[in-house]
Amino acid sequence: MATKKYLELQDYAEADLKSELASTEAQYQKLKFDHAIRGLDNPLVLREVRRDIARLRTEVRRRELAAAEPEAIAQRSKIRARRRRK
Repeated sequence: MATKKYLELQDYAEADLKSELASTEAQYQKLKFDHAIRGLDNPLVLREVRRDIARLRTEVRRRELAAAEPEAIAQRSKIRARRRRK
């Protein structure tokens, strides 16, 4: 079952998604710095933000692949098949 956050990300426009990713990454860097300097009340926030970043990047990549040309997808499949043989 899809999570609520995943369903929300599907409604975002492309520009909103990229700006959300940039702001979330900046927030993560600030949290990491604060945690190193003085500690956080709840360090599990770092995990949640990291997972949010992963969700955002996954949605961006999913949209890139959906918009890709068939030739690019075929080339990608060849590369992946070549990697499997090694």
